[in-house]
Amino acid sequence: MNVSGERTFAAPRATVWQVLNDPASMAKTMPGVESFDIHDDKRWTANVKIPLGLGGLKMKVDMEKMEEREPEFAKLSVKGNGVGAMMNMETSFTLSDAPEGGTAMAWSADVKIAGPVGSMGQRVLQPIVNQQVQHVLTALDGEVQEAMGKTG
Repeated sequence: MNVSGERTFAAPRATVWQVLNDPASMAKTMPGVESFDIHDDKRWTANVKIPLGLGGLKMKVDMEKMEEREPEFAKLSVKGNGVGAMMNMETSFTLSDAPEGGTAMAWSADVKIAGPVGSMGQRVLQPIVNQQVQHVLTALDGEVQEAMGKTG
């Protein structure tokens, strides 16, 4: 399942880059994070409870930064394991100066879910994924605004 979109932030690119590349800030944007461990600047692990309609799916999620071109592009590999599901995701973002000021972010994610949860099918999973993406983007905007408050 492929999802992608664009978002504009009322912040300089350096601030958006800083938030997107700070594992602690990103942990605050992920839904259902119960614990978060940073191994180094390229690898971190989260234990999450992903909301799936009736209850949630507990999953250990390992993230690794695969590629980075500061201050414009990064690619992340995400692997999750839980009871009843395995998730593999590659996600990336590209930052550019927005025409009306601020920073434009184009993002995409290729999500693969296996196991009983994956067998629910894209028709069932797509709205859940879209809802989680909107949650993350809204939280990300909050983190960017908070970082702006600290620097500006």
